[in-house]
Amino acid sequence: MRTYVAKGEEARALKEGASWFVVDASNQALGRLATKVARMLIGKDKPSYTPYLDSGDHVVVINADKVRLTGNKVEQKMYYSHSGYPGGLKEVPLKRIRSTRPDWVIREAVLGMLPKNKLRARRAKKLRIYLDAKGLERHAGQKPQPLAK
Repeated sequence: MRTYVAKGEEARALKEGASWFVVDASNQALGRLATKVARMLIGKDKPSYTPYLDSGDHVVVINADKVRLTGNKVEQKMYYSHSGYPGGLKEVPLKRIRSTRPDWVIREAVLGMLPKNKLRARRAKKLRIYLDAKGLERHAGQKPQPLAK
């Protein structure tokens, strides 16, 4: 059995043929939602998946503020960043970020699941996150298809 690898014109067609999908985040667990979205951005679910090409789809996530967090994550989860200077560690609890920017929480979870390579920035641009279903109106021209849960 041989492994499929897209070449030449076929590879260009894969890049241009990206579809648009809508994912409703309401009442979905954050980690499970993030893995599903990351796989779609990478293009792993397609039979024409090629590791070195950006053949993933565009994903629009709606109702980001209604995502579900299991266990004590709301109280205990912290996001860390470091300035590079001594004593420059910053800790921000999930509870504070979720109240101000719930879309950032989903973006951070999805981007953490993308491979850290040269295609990462291009794949990240294909992700759009909105707090409610009104954000979907911006992408009506692309005719996004709803994704089954």
